[in-house]
Amino acid sequence: MPATRIVKRDPSWRRPSPRRVRAIRDRLRQLYGVPVNEPHGHPIAELVRTVLSQNTNDRNRDLAYQRMRERFPTWEHVRDAPLEELIEALRPGGLAQIKAPRIQATLRELDDHPDLDWLPRVPREQALEFLIALPGVGRKTAACVLIFAFGIPEIPVDTHVHRVGGRLGFFRPRASFEEAHDEMLAVTPPEEAYELHMNLIRHGREICRPRPRCGECALRRMCPAFRTGAVTPVATSMRAAR
Repeated sequence: MPATRIVKRDPSWRRPSPRRVRAIRDRLRQLYGVPVNEPHGHPIAELVRTVLSQNTNDRNRDLAYQRMRERFPTWEHVRDAPLEELIEALRPGGLAQIKAPRIQATLRELDDHPDLDWLPRVPREQALEFLIALPGVGRKTAACVLIFAFGIPEIPVDTHVHRVGGRLGFFRPRASFEEAHDEMLAVTPPEEAYELHMNLIRHGREICRPRPRCGECALRRMCPAFRTGAVTPVATSMRAAR
C-alpha cells in the first residue's frame, strides 16, 4: 500500500468511488482498447530511458539511448566513461549536460556490477524507497522501473496522467505529482494499473491536451473540469462525442 501522508483537505473534492473509476475505465477501453503489459526485465535500461525521456520526445530519447549503448555497450562502460564523451553521445536527447552526470551518479550507487534484478524479490515499498533514494530518481522514474521492467503494479504520473487525472477528479485540484501517484494507486485495482496508465496517456495526447478538445471527448459528461468550466477547450463541434 502507498505510504500514508498527511495532505491538506480540499472540501470541494472527494475521492472517486469504485463505480466511477470503472465507468471511466470502461469508456477509455471503448476508445483505446485494453493495452497489455509485457515486462521486459531490464530495470537499469528502463531507469536510464526514463531519465533520458525528461523534457524531450520518444524519438529523441530513443536516439540518445541508442547512441549511448553503441558507444558504451555495458553499464560499467557508461558509468566509467569520460563525462564529455557521454554528454556527446546523449546530445540528441537534450539536456545532456544534466542527464549524463545524473546517469553516472545513479550507476555508481549500484555496486561494481550495476544490478537491479533483485527488486521483485523484496516488498514493493522497499523497492520503491531504494529507487527514489538514487540520485535524480523521482517517483515517476521509480514507478516506470517497477511496472515496465517487472510488471509490479504502479501508475507513473507524467504530465499527461497528471493533467487528465486531475480534470477527471482522480485526485484533488493542484495535487502534487507525489500525491497524485498515491491517489491513483488508491483507486485503481492493481491488475488494471498498466491499462489505466497507458489509456490516460493516450487520451492526454489525442484529446485532453493542455487546450482540450472537449467537443470530441467521449468522457466530457463525466468530467468535473468540463462541467464546472475549469478548462478552456478549443472550439470544436460537440457532435463527435457521445
